[in-house]
Amino acid sequence: MNATTANLINSISLIVIGLWGYFEVLSPTALIPVSIGVFLILCYNGVKNQNKIISHVAVLLTLLILIALVCVRLPKSIDKGGVGLIRVIIMIITSSISMIFFIRSFIIARKNK
Repeated sequence: MNATTANLINSISLIVIGLWGYFEVLSPTALIPVSIGVFLILCYNGVKNQNKIISHVAVLLTLLILIALVCVRLPKSIDKGGVGLIRVIIMIITSSISMIFFIRSFIIARKNK
């Protein structure tokens, strides 16, 4: 797997799981991961073509959603438990994996210079 694939998997999971959460509880805040996922999909070609600016935008968006999920959403989901907790954990895992692959690709690009 590479950063492009990890970004695509992360963006699809954010969209699908965010929509699932929205339709289950009808909370507009559940659409935040959906919007981030849409922006990440829009960054897909730039990440694939190794465009530095677009790749950094994708990393920033991934980092923002990861921080929001861990610091804001996870504690609330732990208190409530249930399927919502599983959704949050899945989004945290995919975002973390995406961040790892982004960092790896930046390190490899730096070494190749």
